[in-house]
Amino acid sequence: MKDRFQRNIDYMRMSITDLCNLRCRYCMPDGMTVQKVPMSEILTYEELAEIATAGIALGITKYKITGGEPLVRRGCTNFIRMLKEIPGIEQVTMTTNGVLLEEQAEALRAAGLDAVNVSLDTLKPEVFEKISGVNLHHRVMAGIDAAFDAGLRVKINTVLQKGMNDEEWLSILSLAKDRPIDVRFIEMMPIGYGKQFDPIYNDDLQAALLKIYPDIKKDDRIHGNGPATYMKIPGFKGSVGFIGAMHGRFCADCNRIRLTSTGKLKPCLCYGNTYDIRHIFTENPGQDSEETRNRQSMLIEAIRDAVENKPEKHCFEKLSEITEQKEMVEIGG
Repeated sequence: MKDRFQRNIDYMRMSITDLCNLRCRYCMPDGMTVQKVPMSEILTYEELAEIATAGIALGITKYKITGGEPLVRRGCTNFIRMLKEIPGIEQVTMTTNGVLLEEQAEALRAAGLDAVNVSLDTLKPEVFEKISGVNLHHRVMAGIDAAFDAGLRVKINTVLQKGMNDEEWLSILSLAKDRPIDVRFIEMMPIGYGKQFDPIYNDDLQAALLKIYPDIKKDDRIHGNGPATYMKIPGFKGSVGFIGAMHGRFCADCNRIRLTSTGKLKPCLCYGNTYDIRHIFTENPGQDSEETRNRQSMLIEAIRDAVENKPEKHCFEKLSEITEQKEMVEIGG
């Protein structure tokens, strides 16, 4: 489906939980006041599948499963299988912090998961504990290995922070040297706690990278559904990607909407306006064929409304104009 700016919206980021087993300092640090959402207010897997079916009717055929941390929700693997069995779905991928990935990688691949993005900000266990609040770096590294060995396409997502991990970018990039793993550097999003951090800009990283690898070239291959731009370093099996929310505005090519775990469609990460669709299920709980058709019709119209009202561009570079007040864990990564 095209929005009013003629962008083809074919991708939904679908949060299945607000819970996370880490406490990363820029997302959900210890002491934050966000209340745990009761499970009764979280969309069921069956409801999420109905939403995906409605999305397919509008041409939304690619789904990214997020959280919180999606693997902490019981039954996540079965939900992946449920989605993959829906006619019309082209791709199901996941973003995870990797802590539980080692024990679930094989099952996720068997369920049909196409690819996994793993958040990894450091190769140093002591720095990982400072960032995340827990000593689980070894679990994340084991999860990356397990996902690769299971045959999943793997990307690494890294957010650099001044004075914390900014000197590690080259060592993190080395993960792409000997295996076809893409390493992506994501500028700090000015959402929630992220507003408190001074971002490291990808333009500066790319300039430094060019000095070290003067033969680096643009990589125009399709690596996924997101807004990253990629470059290929000679001799590396993987690529390096850059997602520049601040100075690498990608709004003209944006192809996504977001769904929170509580059933709110979000056209743009930057703004607070949402379209509540959970009420469609609470007000129409029947399971016979006619009631299911009625729900589908209402869901299709709600998604259409959200897409048609997607803004032309974000305003991350003007913090005073950002209207989103929730934390990233509440929205979905």
